[in-house]
Amino acid sequence: MTTNIKRAYNFNAGPAAIPLPVLQKAQGELLNFNNTGMSVMELSHRGKDYEDVHNQAIASLKELMGISNDYEVLFLQGGASLQFAMVPMNFLAPDKKAGYLMTGVWSEKALDEAKLFGNTYEIASSKGDNFSSIPALDALKYDNDTAYVHLTSNNTIYGTQWQMFPDAGNIPLIADMSSDILSRPFDVNKFSLIYAGAQKNLGPSGVTLVIIHKSMLEKVNKQNPKMLRYDIHAKNNSLYNTPPTFGIYMLKLVLDWVKEAGGVHEIYKRNLAKAALIYDTIDASNGFYSGHAKKDARSSMNITFRLASEELENKFLAEVKKAGFVGLNGHRSVGGCRASAYNAVPYEACAALKDFMLNFQKANG
Repeated sequence: MTTNIKRAYNFNAGPAAIPLPVLQKAQGELLNFNNTGMSVMELSHRGKDYEDVHNQAIASLKELMGISNDYEVLFLQGGASLQFAMVPMNFLAPDKKAGYLMTGVWSEKALDEAKLFGNTYEIASSKGDNFSSIPALDALKYDNDTAYVHLTSNNTIYGTQWQMFPDAGNIPLIADMSSDILSRPFDVNKFSLIYAGAQKNLGPSGVTLVIIHKSMLEKVNKQNPKMLRYDIHAKNNSLYNTPPTFGIYMLKLVLDWVKEAGGVHEIYKRNLAKAALIYDTIDASNGFYSGHAKKDARSSMNITFRLASEELENKFLAEVKKAGFVGLNGHRSVGGCRASAYNAVPYEACAALKDFMLNFQKANG
């Protein structure tokens, strides 16, 4: 097993860091999983060896997130971007409209897809302050004919995050949690549907997690193709067609790692400590670094910041890359800098980034 390779300080926004013990475990089992004489990638998805992996992943998610038996846990494909369309396809009835909480590019993309299938409206938006904040909970108003309320829990591009979730009453609440799933404890019971691409906190790209309340399955539009119906996937335990078996195996290993680390509460404590290293450096820099998100909306996953000029930012990004850091460029649509400190990013990487930022300020301040 390879252990002497120098690992990069990986701050990529996704696909993102995977825990080193998970990679080592997968490496050790790659050619011969569970004494089958085959890789997981070669196993039949209908066979017991794979089905055990599949069902263990579901059980671990239920355990770690406190998911009750009122919910189905699904492993789908197509990423969150397919869910942008699949949600309204299944739940936006002709006599209803879908309400969207607008906090960044991904909520805008979700709304754009929903408009193709029915009536929509914006419940609230933080676009006016360049998505640096989260709408105030006490200002949210919902129309009576709302089919569902949709939010994006964490915004990778702008570095904001819902600190508390809204209460939509009897209206189903749906969330895209692609970039902060499993990063902090929360009450799943507040939501009727949660979806998340795996490639930030759950494993490699290719798997999409869906947690759906069983009552929602009764509302599914039966005119949709079967591959785009949640009830079909739930009835078949996500085995209606061939699932991304290796990705689900990797997800299962990541969940094992989270359990060994002490669970979601312990992961959350680590994430807060990691983020604080970088945010404290920004706040103490006397304006040399400036954070994009307002302090009460800051994400613990994606830390976005700027320097005084584009020239200085380019110099920072060039030098930080030479120093072994990866993925610190801001999203191409907004520029700047971004450190994505997902679950698998170690504390040591964030401490090293803090030291680099302090030294760069000394040299260029």
